[in-house]
Amino acid sequence: MDAKVRLYVDQPLGMGQAVALGPEQANYLFAVMRLSVGAGVLLFNGQDGEWRAEVAEAGKKRGLLICAAQTRAQRMPPDLWLIFSPVKKDRTAIIVEKAVEMGVRRLVPVQTRYTNSERWRDDKERAHAIEAAEQCGATHLPELAAVQPLARLLADWPAGRVLFWADETLAAAPEASADHRGEGAPAAILIGPEGGFSEEEKAQLRDLPFVRPLRLGPRILRAETAAIAALALWQARHGDWQ
Repeated sequence: MDAKVRLYVDQPLGMGQAVALGPEQANYLFAVMRLSVGAGVLLFNGQDGEWRAEVAEAGKKRGLLICAAQTRAQRMPPDLWLIFSPVKKDRTAIIVEKAVEMGVRRLVPVQTRYTNSERWRDDKERAHAIEAAEQCGATHLPELAAVQPLARLLADWPAGRVLFWADETLAAAPEASADHRGEGAPAAILIGPEGGFSEEEKAQLRDLPFVRPLRLGPRILRAETAAIAALALWQARHGDWQ
């Protein structure tokens, strides 16, 4: 029987491995999706690839799945981080979901001069990341870092990682060209907050040797649009879209 449901589980996967379901996942599979004993389910945990499992027990508050065959080997996305400032609730969810779909290894929310950090909830954004990974067929679940000040992140920046900064000030400079050097190196993309970066933050970014300004066309983009555009540009040039 074909598996029509794909589920993330925080448990080991392997041939014959039993996977116990808690109340929430059991309710989703057996009450919402109406699966029964013998039905197939695709499972992934971010480490062991994707596995086809069969329902061995189906209850109202619990269930048991048994892994039967690996359907896809584990595949890691490129070593790319997305650094962004949390924005309005629904738009932050879009940033997280689309970053997962487009192949980001690590999501790094930062607090800038104009960030409202109360808009970030680790549990909710992790749930959005899991849902996106389930739907897009990813076998990897990005690491979700804790919110930290942008200045601290930049001060502790790892050697050898290029930071592409989506600089909104370049939108009004049609002759400006971004520096795309750093091909093949671990990379990160920085997207600004609502209201943009402060003058102090922009000055700091321009002075850092690992920062490369990135122009995203002649118009100012919303944060979620800028994230999607920048990720698409990087993936097409340096990532696994080639």
